Amino acid sequence: MGDEKMNYMNYLEKVQEFVIENFLFGDGAQLTEETPFLESGIIDSTGMLELINFLEDTYEITIEDEELVPENLGSLKNVSRFLKNKISQA
Repeated sequence: MGDEKMNYMNYLEKVQEFVIENFLFGDGAQLTEETPFLESGIIDSTGMLELINFLEDTYEITIEDEELVPENLGSLKNVSRFLKNKISQA
């Protein structure tokens, strides 16, 4: 497996673990890579702030206001892809 794919999977697993522990009370059965956080009710607006803080603290990045869009933060898949791109640009 290439480094890019490995990094993507590491991001995915870490974010998935955070979401399951903090928003799904340990039950991730309903969560897939493409489950939309807001639309499915998994994360609300306050929860989104928690997710952003987690990402910034964990990966030592700053998420800019213009990056706060569903294409970047709307699902596990989107967050993982966003992290891969954001960190590779740093």
